[in-house]
Amino acid sequence: MSVPRIRRSALLAAGLALVTAGALAGPAAGAATAATASATGQPMNYVVNTKANHGQTKKAEREIQAAGGSVVASYEQIGVVIARSNDPGFAAKLRQSKTIDSVGASRTAGIQAGGMETTVEVSDVPTGATADGSEPLWANQWDMRQIGVDQAHKTTLGSRDVVVGVLDSGIDATHEDLAANVDPALSASCLSGSPDTNWKSWQPTTSTHGTHVAGTIAAAKNGKGIEGVAPGVRLAAVKVVDDGGFIYPEYAICGFVWAAEHHFTITNNSYYVDPWMFNCAGDPDQGAVSEAVRRAVDYSRRGGVLNVAAAGNENIDLAHKTVDVSSPDDTTPGGRPIDASCLDLPAELPGVIAVSAIGAKGDKSYYSSYGLNKVAVAAPGGDATVFQTPDTPDRRGGILSTLPGNKYGYSSGTSMATPHVAGVLALLASSHPGAGPEKLRSLLVKQADPHACPAGVFNPGGTGAYKATCEGTDANNGFYGAGVVNAAKAVDAWRN
Repeated sequence: MSVPRIRRSALLAAGLALVTAGALAGPAAGAATAATASATGQPMNYVVNTKANHGQTKKAEREIQAAGGSVVASYEQIGVVIARSNDPGFAAKLRQSKTIDSVGASRTAGIQAGGMETTVEVSDVPTGATADGSEPLWANQWDMRQIGVDQAHKTTLGSRDVVVGVLDSGIDATHEDLAANVDPALSASCLSGSPDTNWKSWQPTTSTHGTHVAGTIAAAKNGKGIEGVAPGVRLAAVKVVDDGGFIYPEYAICGFVWAAEHHFTITNNSYYVDPWMFNCAGDPDQGAVSEAVRRAVDYSRRGGVLNVAAAGNENIDLAHKTVDVSSPDDTTPGGRPIDASCLDLPAELPGVIAVSAIGAKGDKSYYSSYGLNKVAVAAPGGDATVFQTPDTPDRRGGILSTLPGNKYGYSSGTSMATPHVAGVLALLASSHPGAGPEKLRSLLVKQADPHACPAGVFNPGGTGAYKATCEGTDANNGFYGAGVVNAAKAVDAWRN
C-alpha cells in the first residue's frame, strides 16, 4: 500500500489502495536536506522564529536581508517570519544571531510548480432536486445516520454565527450544496505564505479534497445531493494545499493566523504538514518548523478557535512511534528512527483534537492511525468495503460528499472523519453561544459514545497487514479516544 501525501488523503472505499487527496523528524541517511536544494541554486523557504513583538520582528527582518535572504511574510503577532534564500548557508548564518530563536527550512525541494491530480471516486447517483425536498443521496449517507445527524437536525441545523474554517485545497463556492454556506469575505489562499483574498485564489484547482471535506461539514439541507452535519453554519475556505498536493509549514501558519484574526469558531485540518510526516525536536530545521506551527496554533486558540485534525492514514500508533519511512515526501523519502519528540503536525500539538476513523460497522478503519492519549475521539471515515460494508443502496464503504462541478463522490480516510467532528463541534457551538475552545472540547468528549478496544490484536482481513493493538479503557483508548461522536446527543445535551 502506498502512503498518501494529504490526510487530506483519500482511500478507495471499494478496495485497499490509497488514492491521493497530499502530505506528512531529522533527516535520515540518504534523505534530502534543505542545503541540497539550495546548493543547486534553487530558492528555499525558511521559518525564522524570534520574539513576538514589533521591534524584534523588524530586527529579524533586517538580519534576514543582511544574510542574503528576502522576507516572504511576517507574523509579528507570533514572532514568525517566512524568509527565502538560495544560499545553502543562510540558516547557519541566522542561527548565530541573538535576535533569532530558531531557523528551519520549510521544505527539502526548491520552490517550483507542482502538478499532482487528486483522485476520488465519483458517484453515478442522480443529483437533481427531489419532489418532496429530501436529499437525493441521503440513503447512501450511512455515516450521517451512524452518528445521529438525522435526529440532531430535528433540533437544529446549526447557527449562522458559527464559522468553520476548512484549511484544505479550496472549496468550490459555486457548488449547489455549498454556495449558500461558503462565506467569501472570510476565505483566502495562503499559498504565497500570506493571505490572498481574491476569489479565484481560494477555489480548487488540482484537488477535490477541500470540497469533499466541506460537504461533510455543512452541505445544505436543500433537497439537492447530500446534507452535512451542520448545514446551518458558515464555511470559510482557506487554501493551504498547493497544486503539487503539498501543505508546507508557511501555508499552515498563514491559515491558523487567518483563522484567529477572522474569529473562526472551528478549523478542520485534514492533513499533516509537509515535507516530514513527523517533525523531530532534535533536528534544527524540523524543530524550528514545529515551534513556528505551534505558535500559530496557540495564537488561534487564544483567539477563540478550536482546531480539529486528522490522526493519519498510516495505521501508526502515535503513542509508540519507532520509524518513519515516508519522509521527506517532496524529494526522496528515507527510513529513520523516530521517538516521542517527533510530532505529527498539527494533530499532536497541544489543544488540537486528533481524530481517528471508523467504518460502517463502527470498528477502527484498517488504515487509521491511533494512540492512547493521542486520539481524542473517533468518527466515520470509511473503510474498505470488504472489511465494513454498509447497508445502503450503493453498499460503498466510503464517505459520500460533494465534489467540484456539482458532483458527488466517495472517499475514505481520517480526512473524512475529521469533518464529521468539526460538524458536531459546530452544532455544539451553535447550542452553546459564547463557549470557548476548552468548553467545546469538554462538551465534545462528554457527548461521545464510549467504544471498547477489540479483544486481542486488531487484524482486519486476517493477514496481519493491518494489525494494531488498542490500549486503554472503554472511556479512553487508543483506537477511539473518548468514543465515537454523536450529533444527536450533542444537541440534546443542552436542552435537558
